[in-house]
Amino acid sequence: MSNERSSTAIDAYVGRRLKQRREELGLSQEKLADFLGISFQQVQKYERGFNRVGASRLFQIGEALGVPTAFFFEGVEPTGRGGLAENDGPQPLQVAELLAAPGAMELLTEYAKVTSPAQRKKIVELVRVLAN
Repeated sequence: MSNERSSTAIDAYVGRRLKQRREELGLSQEKLADFLGISFQQVQKYERGFNRVGASRLFQIGEALGVPTAFFFEGVEPTGRGGLAENDGPQPLQVAELLAAPGAMELLTEYAKVTSPAQRKKIVELVRVLAN
């Protein structure tokens, strides 16, 4: 009988929110790990959703990053049937998966600096062509 738990989409979402906040603060994985008393590899596993974050550890991470524990779950609501439902608007779990793509945050950061709607449209067209 195995007692092993596998990570889920919500674990990946929590990890992405953790990474997002850590990067907003300009903290390295090493500095966060030192504060938490764990290895930076463990922080990597949390951020990638490979390992689940326990409740007390998540509370500790929230304190380290200056956010309430609820921050890690913003945008996701329980369905009342044991599942998750997304709020109106972008679906948080899908958005989190997109942002996890290598270079996605850098691309979005630079895209946000473009103020011209026409240039933004051209950028989207360019990326669409390159993707196909």
